[in-house]
Amino acid sequence: MNEEKIKTELESKFDFLKDKVAVKRERRIFADYLPQDQFSKVFDHAIKNMGFNVLCTITGMEEDTHFGAIYHLAHADGTVLNLKVSASKEKPVIKTITSYFPAADIYERELEDLFGIEVEGLPEGLTYPLPEGWPKGEHPLRKDWKQKAGTSG
Repeated sequence: MNEEKIKTELESKFDFLKDKVAVKRERRIFADYLPQDQFSKVFDHAIKNMGFNVLCTITGMEEDTHFGAIYHLAHADGTVLNLKVSASKEKPVIKTITSYFPAADIYERELEDLFGIEVEGLPEGLTYPLPEGWPKGEHPLRKDWKQKAGTSG
């Protein structure tokens, strides 16, 4: 699948993606900061109409003013589409994708445990990867966690 064709299709189908889709290198396309209320439309289109039907992983991150999640979707030809969505630091919430990929629950539990990002609609289950009994509200991948935990660093 041609990277420029993918970029053009996304930008023409979704006006809000103009200037937000970039081909970073061969077979790697990034769509940065999709509006949360539009994310599911782009995600659904990429899977159902563009053939990005393999979830590689979900990457969580903390940036200056918000948290983010990158959904890495693969096409059968090896092209990876990376869809990035952000959530406010005040109330970090994103929606689950387990209706598309049931195995996504493991990645989404990581977002909850490690970053404190609430994943709305995530089925009940054990914490992961932090052990049961880990102190509530302690998220070790947050930039301020070491200070909150009372360690130096």
